[in-house]
Amino acid sequence: MSSSHYHLNAFLSQIVIGITANVFLLLFHILTYLVQHRSKPVDLTIAHLALIHLLMLIIRAFLDMDIFGAQDIWNDITCKAVIYLYRLMRNLSVSTTCLLSVLQAITLSPRSSFLAKFKLTSPQQSLCCFLILWVFNMFINVRILVSMKGPTNATSGFAFASESCSISPTGHYFKTFFSLIGILRDIFLIGLMVLSSVYMVTLLCRHKRQCQHLHSTSLSPRASPELRATRSILLLMGFFVVMYFVDCSISTSAEELQKNDPARLGVQMLVGNGYATISALMLISTENRIIKKQHNEISCMLTPGAF
Repeated sequence: MSSSHYHLNAFLSQIVIGITANVFLLLFHILTYLVQHRSKPVDLTIAHLALIHLLMLIIRAFLDMDIFGAQDIWNDITCKAVIYLYRLMRNLSVSTTCLLSVLQAITLSPRSSFLAKFKLTSPQQSLCCFLILWVFNMFINVRILVSMKGPTNATSGFAFASESCSISPTGHYFKTFFSLIGILRDIFLIGLMVLSSVYMVTLLCRHKRQCQHLHSTSLSPRASPELRATRSILLLMGFFVVMYFVDCSISTSAEELQKNDPARLGVQMLVGNGYATISALMLISTENRIIKKQHNEISCMLTPGAF
């Protein structure tokens, strides 16, 4: 079997696992909200992140079909639409991950803290935050609609994400303006993630010292779910930062990789989809309610007379 077949099999496996995990995570939070008629801001944000990653993986599968030979589907409109949506989902993934980190830091903060006043108290406030993220990122990615073009025989421009789509040269000030906004946005979001993560680690260390002072190693029932959620989100933040910088370092030489090194192109594709796939698996594995629900269902099935 050739290396391209290995890349294709690995890519398809990752896409299928990622889509399945994100669908499961999204449906779980939707059903939880419908049954309980209430939901925490962090839960809504996780559901929003799962929806974004689900759309991102579907679009990425469509985008990467060109690499494996399905070039007849591309034209100018298709390139603009698909790549604009993918960039939008990718930026929303960064923004929502940052929001998740900040919301968990606010949730974990004590009532006397300055952050307590920023706690979201209704689903409408969360939806408003999501709307702001969508509108802002839709504006940031307008340049894709201007600069992206479909298959052409012209020599100007350079390949982007596929052999069929390329970016045509644009005005210097236009390109500089949107590039600067994108860089400042990423710096701001990564900085917020780092600050909120450091704050949560500080709170966790303080809680541990208090437990040691009380000569008890067990957490209180009320605090335990919040601390477990905090640890899982901290793990998610660390994984995101690693994948983000790896993806950025590979993307800077994307054109060369596509033409000269198919193996590294396969790595680029897997890394590009890695966070969307693994983040859902991490959130599912650390979600105590999902594990408890599955355990109860299995116990019910194994109980004599259950059928």
